[in-house]
Amino acid sequence: MSPAAAPPPWSRRGFLTASGASAAALALGAPAGRTPAAAAARTTGAAPDDPFATLRRRWCDLALGTGYDPGAAPYATALQETGDLATRYQRTLAPAAGSLWPDSPYDPPSGITRSYDRLATMARAHAQPGTGRTGDPDLATAVRTGLDHLDRTVYHPATTPYGNWWEWQIGSPKLLLDTLAVLDEHLPGGSGDDLRARCLAAVDHFVPDGALGPYTGTSTGANRVDLCRVVALRGVLGRAPAKIALARDALSPVFPYVTRGDGLYADGSFVQHTWVAYSGTYGAVLLDGLGRLFTLLRGSAWEVTDPHRQLVLDSVEHAYAPLLHDGLMMDSVNGRAISRGHLRGDERHVLRSDHYHGHALIAAVALLAEGASSAERNRWHAMIKGWIVRDRTLPVLTDRQYAVADLARLAAVDAGPAPAAPEPVGHRLFPAMDRAVHRRPGFTAALAMASDRITYYENGNGENRRGWHTGAGMLYYWPAGRAGDQYTDAFWPTVDPYRLPGTTVSTRRLADNEGGGWGEPKPAARWVGGTTDGTYAAVGQDLRGLAATLTARKSWFALADCVVCLGAGITARDGVPVETIVDNRNLGEHGTATLTVDGTPQPTAAGRSTVRRRAHWAHLAGHGGYVFPGGAPLHLLREDRTGHWSDINTTSTTTPYTRRYVTLWHDHGTDPTDAGYAYLLMPGATRRALAARAADRHWLRVLANDADRQAIAVDPLGVTAANFWRAGTAGPLTADGPASVLIRERRTPGRHDRTATVCVAAPTRTGDPLALTWSRPVRAVLHHDPDVTVLAAEDALHLRLAPGTGCATLTCTVLLR
Repeated sequence: MSPAAAPPPWSRRGFLTASGASAAALALGAPAGRTPAAAAARTTGAAPDDPFATLRRRWCDLALGTGYDPGAAPYATALQETGDLATRYQRTLAPAAGSLWPDSPYDPPSGITRSYDRLATMARAHAQPGTGRTGDPDLATAVRTGLDHLDRTVYHPATTPYGNWWEWQIGSPKLLLDTLAVLDEHLPGGSGDDLRARCLAAVDHFVPDGALGPYTGTSTGANRVDLCRVVALRGVLGRAPAKIALARDALSPVFPYVTRGDGLYADGSFVQHTWVAYSGTYGAVLLDGLGRLFTLLRGSAWEVTDPHRQLVLDSVEHAYAPLLHDGLMMDSVNGRAISRGHLRGDERHVLRSDHYHGHALIAAVALLAEGASSAERNRWHAMIKGWIVRDRTLPVLTDRQYAVADLARLAAVDAGPAPAAPEPVGHRLFPAMDRAVHRRPGFTAALAMASDRITYYENGNGENRRGWHTGAGMLYYWPAGRAGDQYTDAFWPTVDPYRLPGTTVSTRRLADNEGGGWGEPKPAARWVGGTTDGTYAAVGQDLRGLAATLTARKSWFALADCVVCLGAGITARDGVPVETIVDNRNLGEHGTATLTVDGTPQPTAAGRSTVRRRAHWAHLAGHGGYVFPGGAPLHLLREDRTGHWSDINTTSTTTPYTRRYVTLWHDHGTDPTDAGYAYLLMPGATRRALAARAADRHWLRVLANDADRQAIAVDPLGVTAANFWRAGTAGPLTADGPASVLIRERRTPGRHDRTATVCVAAPTRTGDPLALTWSRPVRAVLHHDPDVTVLAAEDALHLRLAPGTGCATLTCTVLLR
């Protein structure tokens, strides 16, 4: 049994939005125009002051939505699909000793969860208007039959859990309880009460109070929120106030910032499974679950009043929004979910892509907004409208993962008065999860690294078996104005896993799941991180190859229209070539983008590999280009690659996909010693801009590029930046230990004065003091952080810093002579 929360062979978020949202129509046969709450009050006859009935009605309203027209698009389509699925499930229902449906045996236990998912769909079809099965008594009877069979044959207190724990404690009970909430008035007296009691007893068995005890193991982060959701709704349906209070109180450990392991960090990082960057997928589950619980319990005797809950609200803009780009959630924080694609057994045939995960997060933000302040809600609605407007790859408001509740919430936001917020501009470092995001008016880029804190990649449950090098400095980018389908369109099953863009890798062949599962494979490297002033950044990675002898120093200097990429100290003894992948672009099924090198168009036929002895710049039409200062040997390949999602995920479909790629790389040779590279990535750049940058010998100066230090100066931008892997000097900078440094000089508007801000971080996180000297005459010190001591500020600036252990950026601003 793995220590990680594993999904069934469909997206758990797929149910959160399909069953959670669909529960909105749990108007239980309410005619169009009536709200689910009104219908529930009408059918149950509950006293208006009955707190448990009130909470159940609120759960149905929250889960299924209100205020939508079931006959209008896109609700009518979603409701009809629910009805069609329910009819199919009812027709194929075949209770047997080891299954409820023949294609969903109880072993593995994902078959149990799938069975509860189908029953939940049938219950929604009975309850929702517009499904074609609304109020059908035979359908309600079939759901009760299914619940009874699962209780008597497998999901009951006499069963010892087997297989993955998540199915028993989260996947199945969430679906079971939501179904009970829907069918509440259809379980009247006698056998009905007995079935409800038996189902609740099963939940108590598999999710005992102890599951919400110590904040350790699998009961942390998003998993803890899911467990609290189960216990809270079980308390509501079972009229058990102590259960509801337990669930509320057990949320409190989720709220504070953490400094290790699972949870939200002060720098905006979110980690799940101890070592995995997981702002996507698990982040969406966490926000969605908290949004539901905050709203469910608001105003009740069990309201969530822990003041630390504000940290969760703050995280929307601080931790999650920076990783959403035009509606997609960057795959660098989606963990093993990048490998899911089309899952077997998914009757809706929904693609689990970066846009899918982004839309799940967007829906969670819209839900959480219902419990936020008006100022927060207005800002979030503006962000949501911006994502809706800009996502031209998978339109948000027609995403088939959504059921009516989320569709109704998002449509209301889109029709609201908030203006659509543009994509932000700036740089965000997430040191605690070894990630960075660089946003400029012309492009967005994201960087994924690995250290002894963050895994190379996560695999488990047969998922993401070849994600080996996704943490080896993979550099994603999206040019402005271009459809965000680069990593959406069958990228992961068709890309060469040894040639991911931006990475430096040993080409030694690796086994599926190399290094172990659930985030276990991590490099013995500490120096990973960087520093930023919020606009530009210096980022570095002490790279160690997975199951290889490869070592390298990689630096990225994120600037105005480019990312300067340096590599040094590239050494290996594996008997195979080592490569740095400048880029590997997915051109789609029949892509014909022109590749031009130094003004000469390259062959367009697939399968042809060429090498340029001395390339100075290259341009890929529609994508951007690359500059190689002084020229460099460059390998080029245009190839068609065919793969299946099942190649990288055993739960996915076997349908073949073929995509055309253009790959550019530096071949460092077999068993290199101290090899290096230098190039500029310029997303969205024109051929003219690339040629001009390559011809300008003065724009960029590489001050150092070796295994001890990597540094640049860009005088037109007033930038000097360096990564010191150990004590040393690079140009005008001297550090007495490992450090990342970024200096930006600016002219004071309307004056001739020049100021400079020095930004410094210590990515090794030892907490040792650090001395930095900048050999530049200084007139005065204008400001410095408390952990910065100015030792001298005359002919040179001498600083003493106490950087702490979190790779935080410390600053000092000076007036220059």
